[in-house]
This record gives sequence, C-alpha cells and structure tokens, in this order.
Amino acid sequence: MTDIHETLKRFSAVCQEENAHPPKYVQKVLDKEKNDCIEAEQNGGDFHESMHLSLAGNNHLMTDSRLNDQDVVLLYKTLSNNLYVVSIDLRYNNITDQGASWIAKLLEETAVLRELNLMCNDIEEKGTKEIAKALERNETMVSLRMNGNKMGNKGGMYFAQMLQVNELLEHLDLGDTDQGTESIIAIATVLTQNRGLRSLNVNRPLLYSQQEETTVHMANMLKINPCLREIHLEKYDMRDFGATRLAECLMNNNTLSYLNLSCNRITRDGAKELAKLLKQNTPLQVLDLGYNRLEDDGALYLAEALGTYNTFLNTLVVSSNNIASKGLCAIADSMKMNSTLQCVYIWGNNLEEPAAIAFAALLKTLRLEPHNTDVQPYEVDGKTILSELSHQIRRHYYWKPFYGSDVPDIKI
Repeated sequence: MTDIHETLKRFSAVCQEENAHPPKYVQKVLDKEKNDCIEAEQNGGDFHESMHLSLAGNNHLMTDSRLNDQDVVLLYKTLSNNLYVVSIDLRYNNITDQGASWIAKLLEETAVLRELNLMCNDIEEKGTKEIAKALERNETMVSLRMNGNKMGNKGGMYFAQMLQVNELLEHLDLGDTDQGTESIIAIATVLTQNRGLRSLNVNRPLLYSQQEETTVHMANMLKINPCLREIHLEKYDMRDFGATRLAECLMNNNTLSYLNLSCNRITRDGAKELAKLLKQNTPLQVLDLGYNRLEDDGALYLAEALGTYNTFLNTLVVSSNNIASKGLCAIADSMKMNSTLQCVYIWGNNLEEPAAIAFAALLKTLRLEPHNTDVQPYEVDGKTILSELSHQIRRHYYWKPFYGSDVPDIKI
C-alpha cells in the first residue's frame, strides 16, 4: 500500500472483515487526503509520497466523537503493511491499555512509521509496558509523545529499559505521566549511555522528597551526555540547590540548546548561578524560567550576563516572576547591547510604567519584534500600559488551531 487509494481500499476491506461500520472520523480524514491528492494531480502539483494521519480527538472541525480501542484495531489492520502513512496523531482520544496493545503490534510490524502522538489518552501501566517493549525492536520511530497518560512509576521504568536498547528514538515526551523518583533516576542513569535521544520531556513527576535527588541525577547526566539538545524539567519542585547543581554541571556541556525550568521554586540565588552559566557562553539558546520567584535581583543577574557576556541565548522567558520595573528595565537595556537575544516573554510580572515605556521603545524601534514577545503597549491618558498577547513560547503544546494564520507547521 503505497498511496492513498490502496490505503482506502485496505481500510474498507478491514471493516468488512471485522463486520464493523467504518469510523466516520477515519473515513472522513482518508477521503480528504484522497481528494487533496486528486486535486494536486489535476493542478500539476507535487505527488504525495507519504501521509500524516491526523486523528486528534479535539479537532471539532472534523469530528464530534473520539476514537476508542475498537477503532484502533481497524487502524492496526489497515496500517500494519502500509508504506504511505509515516506519522499518526491520536491525541485526546479514548484509547486504553487494550488499544495500546494493538498500537504496540503496529510498532513491531511497521516499516515506515516515524512519529506517533498518544497524548492525553487513557493508557496506563500495562499498555505502556507493551509499547515500550515494542520500541525495543522498532527501527523506524524517531518521535513519541506519551504525555498525559497515567503510566506511573513502573511505566517510566519500562521506558528507561527501552532506552537501554533503542538508540534510534530522538524525541520522547513523558510529561504529566505520574512518574516517581525511581523512574526519573532510572531514565537519567540510562541517558548517560544513550547516544540517540535529542529531546526529553519529563515534566511534573510525583516527588515526595525535599532532597532534589531527581534534579541532581539529571544534572549529572547532562554533564556527560553529548547528544541531548532539549530537556524539560517543568514542575520539578526545583529550588536554588537544584538550579545550582544544574548550572554547575552545564558549564562544560556543549550540546544542550533548550532548557525548560518553568513552574519551579527558583529564586534570586538560583538565578545568580544560572547567570554564571550564561556568562560561560554555552550553546544554550532557549532558557525558560517562567513561573518561578526570581524577582528584581534575579532579573538583574540575568540582565548583566546577557548584556556583557552572552552571545548565544536567543529566547528568555521570565513570565510571572514578581519582577518589577528595576529588573524588567535591566532586561530591556541588555537587549540594546545584546544583538543575539530576539525573544523575551515578561507577562505576569509587575508591569509598571517604566517597564512599559522600556519595552514600548524596543517594540517601536523593532529591536523586539511583536511576534517575539507576549506584551503589546498602548496609551491611556498619556500613560503607557502593556497588554497581553497570546505569543507564549509553547502555546501549541497542548492544543493547536486547525485553521487561520496561527496554524503551526509541526504535524505531531
């Protein structure tokens, strides 16, 4: 099955074999792909060599129902020998462990599937185990999103075991999966040897200790891992001690370019250590410190590093950090000296008039592009005020529009 026509024929045949009515959503998506291919051929457009099968359960333009385990059986039997569909988006559906077992079989048999999004389904420990086992034998997958599935601590352990074997997977999202201290430490330990993974999300583990063991293990891993480019440690209950260890271990890291430390408990002392990291001019390009406790002193430390030492950082997020005019004006001034920093997100702080004037000046001179920040200035009775724009750094993580000018290019 190398094109949409053969895929549709196989889907119809499978539904007849199973004596099942074709799911309206799947049928509609395949029919749309067929019509797009026909239209492209008629207009002399490019031939569709592959397909991204988007079956997101929250796409209200295409469906009013969500896929279930029985629908996954039909998809497995349709796609098991398919060479046309290379990525599948199944987020926000009602897939349980039973459906996950069929997805695992698909991962074992597929020859072309590269990306799979299972975000926010109902897959738990049993289904996670089967998917992880299948990935140990899979040689095509490069991206998997499991965030929002409550796999628990044992589920995280299964993925740690998988990463010991599979070095072809490049992007793994295990955020919001109720992992525990043991599984996070196991993943960090395995990544000291794994040389394939490029991006890792382990947001919001369930931690019951105040010792920050998970942060320390992640920091030690980043000290020696030469391949990881992006890591998300959001909602880690990280304090200044953890931020300090992380900054110390990243001093000699020459690969990490995206560090997400948002929604933690980092204060000015942690910001001071992270500023020392920025002064080392490491390859870090994106630093997300949103929803911490930096305040003015923390912002001043960061501004000093950015204004005089750093030439790599492209994006800084300090939203909702209780920063007032002194700290925000310092960040604005650092942009006048730093030509590399392009994106700054500050909404949720104490946006007093001096800060509003400083950022209005940056926007007026186009030193800061309107689409690279989350504020917009306006005047009322001669007073400059900042309003919020929906330009957050990860605004398409949980949801993305399906029409309009803001539709992202990413498929998964």
